[in-house]
Amino acid sequence: MTAVLVFLGAALGAPARYLIDRAVQTRHDSLFPWGTFTVNLVGCLILGGLAGAGTALPDPVLAAAGTGFCGALTTYSTFSYESLRLAERTAYLFAALNIGVSIAAGVGMTFLAYTVVGAFV
Repeated sequence: MTAVLVFLGAALGAPARYLIDRAVQTRHDSLFPWGTFTVNLVGCLILGGLAGAGTALPDPVLAAAGTGFCGALTTYSTFSYESLRLAERTAYLFAALNIGVSIAAGVGMTFLAYTVVGAFV
C-alpha cells in the first residue's frame, strides 16, 4: 500500500514540477535556472513542514506527500546538470550562485518550515 501512495504522490509531483518550472522560467530572461530553483525551494518548504509535524501525521501521508510528491517535485539531478551547463557556457557567477544559493536557501526553507510547523504541533 505504501508504494501505491508514493506512486500517487509522485503522479502529482512530477507534473507540478514541470508546470511550475515552465511557468517560472518563461517569466525570466536569464540564464539562471529560476524554474528548478523554485520547485526545489517549494519542495524543501513542504518537506520541512511535513518533518516538523513529526508523528502528528500518519505514515501514509508522509509516504504520499513527502516521498512521492516532494520526491517528484524536486530535482537534484536537474539542479546539478543546470549548474554544469552554466559553467560550460562560462556563466561562472550564475553557476556558483545556483549552487551556493540553492543549498543555503533549501536548507533555510526546510529549517523554517520545520521550526514553524513544529511549534504548532
